[in-house]
Amino acid sequence: MSSRAPERDAPVIDVPRSVDERFERRLVINLPNRHNSKLRRVLEEVNKDDDLYGLWLAANVNAMERLGMTDHGPVHVKIVMNLAVQLLRLLVDAGVEPSVVTDYEMDHHDAEVVVALAALLHDVGMSIHRAEHEGFSLFVAQDKLRAILPAVYDQRHATIVRAEILHAIIAHRSGGRPLTLEAGVVRIADALDMAKGRSRIPFSGGSLSIHSVSAAAIEGITLEKGDERPICVTVDMSNSAGLFQLDQLLREKLKGSGLEPYVQVRAKLGEEEKRLLTDFTL
Repeated sequence: MSSRAPERDAPVIDVPRSVDERFERRLVINLPNRHNSKLRRVLEEVNKDDDLYGLWLAANVNAMERLGMTDHGPVHVKIVMNLAVQLLRLLVDAGVEPSVVTDYEMDHHDAEVVVALAALLHDVGMSIHRAEHEGFSLFVAQDKLRAILPAVYDQRHATIVRAEILHAIIAHRSGGRPLTLEAGVVRIADALDMAKGRSRIPFSGGSLSIHSVSAAAIEGITLEKGDERPICVTVDMSNSAGLFQLDQLLREKLKGSGLEPYVQVRAKLGEEEKRLLTDFTL
């Protein structure tokens, strides 16, 4: 098979090589905390943890530099965390009760801690290997949570929050079955990291398939309160090939997430479609 993508899409990648160079480009993990002091304290612990940041870097080297996959490092987990917390807040604002509230009489601030940390830790197992990385993430995350959560919770509450986070991590995998609202939120947030400049990495690198072409068609994602349901996800596309991302990928993540009654997805296509291919030969 031979193919050619537009030359203008060829990436210019300036990749730092040494450990120190990679750490010098350290990304600060933040989001609007809405007066959630627990979440603010948790993120303070996260941002001073060199070990955790190193795990994200190692995960990204395995994913991008060794396997040619999309980003699975600090940028990815920060985006997923922000999406997850935003999804949860839209649900809470609509009167939907998080599982830690229903089952443990905790509050929505605790639910935000669960989804934020689950989002930040869901791919740390990629630092070991892509295969079965969701399972690897569990035992890597155990140690990190035992270090982070005591800054906010007593032992009893930390144990419950840790269990909820680990459940959300394992439930994000393909075929995973979220048993909590928070786990469903993380699962959907992970699938929504598809905005412009994100999912197009394999396409720009020369990989050509319906997956890469459809990913290149996604321009942006907007989350807002829906007219019919608590959450409306609007996906802006430059080419109708992007429908594959929604129909085959996002639909599969939404199915069985527990969020089906709460989420509506809309696709918006500009007046003119952008041509993504010049030729394709099989």
